[in-house]
Amino acid sequence: MKIKTSLLLILLLASFKYSISQINKSEKDSIYIQQVEDHKEPDKVLHAEPLYIDLIRDLGARKGEKEWNIGLGLTDNLKFDSYEALVEYEWAPIDRLGLEVELPFTFYSPVNGTESDLLPSNQLNSIKIATQWSFFVSEPLATSMAVGYINEFRLSDFRSFGSPFIKGNVYNPFFIVAKRWRNNFHSLIYTGPVVLQNFETSKVNTAYDINTSFQYMIKGTRNFIGIEFNKAFENSNFDMIIRPQMRLGIADNLLIGIVAGIPVNRENERLSSFLRLIWEPKHKHK
Repeated sequence: MKIKTSLLLILLLASFKYSISQINKSEKDSIYIQQVEDHKEPDKVLHAEPLYIDLIRDLGARKGEKEWNIGLGLTDNLKFDSYEALVEYEWAPIDRLGLEVELPFTFYSPVNGTESDLLPSNQLNSIKIATQWSFFVSEPLATSMAVGYINEFRLSDFRSFGSPFIKGNVYNPFFIVAKRWRNNFHSLIYTGPVVLQNFETSKVNTAYDINTSFQYMIKGTRNFIGIEFNKAFENSNFDMIIRPQMRLGIADNLLIGIVAGIPVNRENERLSSFLRLIWEPKHKHK
């Protein structure tokens, strides 16, 4: 009798533990989503955002949020390699409004015996300032929309730095719409014109970017795997780079993004890679 009772208790305990593990597995995502969306005001939808075309703060940003980014990239060109480096700070001074300052650098290294004199000059590409306003945030629809603007002061390269200091300007208004499908699937469209003005020649070039991304967020985590399609239309030319990517959480406020670049229609550019380190300092919530 005691043996039967003991077996029954073991079976009940095992069944209880199995049920708890199943509940945790099925509810883990919704609990994490609630921590982002329902725990604080105003409303905010959890979205998995692309890693290469980075947004200006989260969609539906809340006052006090802030983030540092450090990016490192390598592009394999036919005659030289180019190395990207960027430092970026973004913050939300009020609810729904994101601001950003970014300093992007490019350095060049010869390949296949290319002479150093034929290389482009290393440079601090520009000083970028940007703003983004989330004008639509719907938790029931799991959808967010935003408009924004990036102004990029293009600088002279290091060979002629300061002559002039600012050689042109880039005007880039943009529109974003993001949607989460159930708990784990995410999609986003980021689009807008890019107008480059050269101050010395007064020449103006206009392109139009359409960037789309699709991500799958791993259950109960901030980790995701996905793909980003960066498309550009300029005159009669069309360029696209496909960027498989993944994001991993190293700590509660530290993430790392890993991106590969596969060009589709570019003649002089081959494979590329990009690494983004994301640090979110602790901030006070309402």
